[in-house]
Amino acid sequence: MIDALIAGRMYGHAEERSGQAGSAYVTCKVRAATDDGELIFCNVIAFNDAARSALLALGDGDSVSLSGALTPKVWTDKQGNVRPALDVIAHSVLSAYNVTRKQG
Repeated sequence: MIDALIAGRMYGHAEERSGQAGSAYVTCKVRAATDDGELIFCNVIAFNDAARSALLALGDGDSVSLSGALTPKVWTDKQGNVRPALDVIAHSVLSAYNVTRKQG
């Protein structure tokens, strides 16, 4: 497991689902830019209530930062090119919607 902090933009909308035991979780995709400007897709899953709620409040294109456990992956596109991807189990989610100004 790699402990990671990722910033990017939502790709589509988050979806709430239920596991076989009835436990709720949320999945979504986040596009993050690499240092050379390429985009990499992060497949995100969140189990805790705060992270689930924060992801469900976001829409396509909204900026988001995630911290959690990261697993690097690869996938092959339609043209046969191997592309990188990341799987992230989000423990914390930060967006512009849940930042409050600190009072003096």
